[in-house]
Amino acid sequence: MSIKTGSCLCGKIEYQVFNIKQRIGHCHCQMCRKFHGAAFSTFGEVDVENFDWLKGEELLKQFRADNLSLRKFCSECGSSLVFIAAGQEGKSVEFTLATLDCDIEQRPDAHIFVDYKADWFELADELPKHGENRDH
Repeated sequence: MSIKTGSCLCGKIEYQVFNIKQRIGHCHCQMCRKFHGAAFSTFGEVDVENFDWLKGEELLKQFRADNLSLRKFCSECGSSLVFIAAGQEGKSVEFTLATLDCDIEQRPDAHIFVDYKADWFELADELPKHGENRDH
């Protein structure tokens, strides 16, 4: 089992993950674009039992969107840390791949919600592109 660690920008919150799933997606939905201030966000996914907060959990703030998804972020520096899809609480956690403090073997496998991508961004790779979520 390979344990990977991550943290927020200020370092006051740290987490660890293991058994990262092969589902690593670049999400182009409007919520991700606005929350991350970027063309897309990239999330890794683990089962909830494979995610642990190491320190700073009390500094987490959360935002529940209209679609009932949950986003958790650092109250000190604003770093986006996790996303939990509606209906997945207690099942899986998606963590922002860019907050890992180490390299991983897995690579993104898809672009999702490309129907909502920023018009100024061009998709130039060969990854599968899903108009909505990859499950639709």
